Parts: sequence; structure tokens; C-alpha cells
Amino acid sequence: MISFIIPAHNEEALLKRTLDALRASAEAVGEASEVIVADDASTDRTARIAASCGARVISIDRRQIAAARNAGASIATGQYLIFVDADTVVGEAPLRGAIEALKAGAVGGGAMIRFDGRIPRWARLTFGFWMWLYFDLLRLSSGSFLFCTRQAFDAVGGFDEAIYAAEETYMSRALRKQGRFVIVREPVVTSGRKLRQYSARELFGRLLSIGLRGRKGLENRNLKAFDVWYGPRRGDE
Repeated sequence: MISFIIPAHNEEALLKRTLDALRASAEAVGEASEVIVADDASTDRTARIAASCGARVISIDRRQIAAARNAGASIATGQYLIFVDADTVVGEAPLRGAIEALKAGAVGGGAMIRFDGRIPRWARLTFGFWMWLYFDLLRLSSGSFLFCTRQAFDAVGGFDEAIYAAEETYMSRALRKQGRFVIVREPVVTSGRKLRQYSARELFGRLLSIGLRGRKGLENRNLKAFDVWYGPRRGDE
């Protein structure tokens, strides 16, 4: 069985779209599935929307993406765990590719991504290079869609809760040590809202601020750079 695990904080605007797509895609590939939403301190209708769509809801109060993912995994019953961001639409093709990879012996993997909506010119110009670097050269998964076996997840101890960003990068590296790690070529569609909400200077400046500090930067929740993930949204859903 597949366990879809979705970390969510105040995701009422996009969550239903994500859940509807997961249900349709799971039915299309003919796999039994469950959907778990890890509601991390939401103040909107996130939990109610999740429950109304048939998802199991686990509530935590950590405001940390890694912790939310681990909380969802703690109640999952499937032998395959698929972590999906609350703003991501998973179609039949990438899901089928992930399941086929797992059944063929892969311990985990991810999928290419495509952004929805209007994308700024600077993002369009740099996106191809980033895709090649991150997915093809480094063989890492984005947080939008990361899958693994239950056995591999337990073997690596889940997502690293000492850090507040890039937890999917550390998870990808840990899973690769367990066995074959596959990047599915068919893309999932994730929200381009951060690219619309922040300028290139703001985004790259924040990433540089974290990167120059190394791992210690990822552990410092008080950095302003983390407002991309944890700060108030700027209105574009």
C-alpha cells in the first residue's frame, strides 16, 4: 500500500487540489493508498479540508517541515511512503513511475518538477540549469515529491529534525546510501508562488545567507532567510 504524507501549515488555498489529484492518480494506477496530512499549527481550515477529503489528520505544533513529515510517517501503514508538498499536483505518470521503481527494487527517489502559473523571466532562464544540476548531476529529490520504502525510511531515521530547510537534500543523500535512488522523468506540478512572491535578489540572497553558514545555518531557525519557508505569505497562491 502507498502512504501519501503531506506536511501542511495554512494550506487551505491549495490543499484540496493536491488531495483530489492524489486520489485520482492512485485510482488510475490501481494501488491501494492512504493520505495523511500532518497539520503543523495551522490557523486556517487546513485540517477541516483534509478531513473532508478523506485524509487522516495528525496535528503537531512544531513549525518545522522535517518534523511534520516525520509525524505523518509515524502513523503511516503503507510499505511505500510518498512525501508530497501541499501545493503539488501529482499526476498518474510520475506516480506510476515511482511505484514501478520501488517495485523494481529502488529504495527511494523523486521526480522532475514543473511550476504552475506565471513564472518570472529570471526563473525561466535559470530553471533548466537548476534542473540539470539538482536532478541529473547531483541526483537529489525535491521536497515536492520524494518517495521511499518504509524499510529505507526507518533505516535512515527519517528526516533530519535538526535542520529547518534542505531536509529533502539530506534525506536523498541518506537514502542513496541504502540502495538505488531513482529520479522519475515525468514531472509533478508544484506551485510557483515563491518565484512570484520573491524577487531573484531576495531568493538568492536568502539561499546564500544560509549556504555561507553551512549546516549551522540550516539549524538556526531565527535566520531571516527562513521566512521563505516559515514567514507570512505575500498573498499569491
